[in-house]
Amino acid sequence: MASMNIRKKVRWTLPPNTNRYAALDLFVPAAEDEGWSEAEVQYVIDEVVEAADDAAGLEVLNWYTYK
Repeated sequence: MASMNIRKKVRWTLPPNTNRYAALDLFVPAAEDEGWSEAEVQYVIDEVVEAADDAAGLEVLNWYTYK
C-alpha cells in the first residue's frame, strides 16, 4: 500500500477499557460520517491491526482523534 499522509481528525470518543478492535468498530463509522474516503479509513485500520499490541493500536486511534 502506498504511504498516505492523513492529517484529518475524527470527533468521537475512544471508550475507556476497550481493545483496539472494539475501538475500530466505533472509529470507522465516525470517520465515514465525517467524509473520510475508503482508502483513508483502510489506512488507519491497517495501522491499528499491524500495531504491536492493543496499547499501540489505541495510540494510533488516539492520534486521529480531536482533543
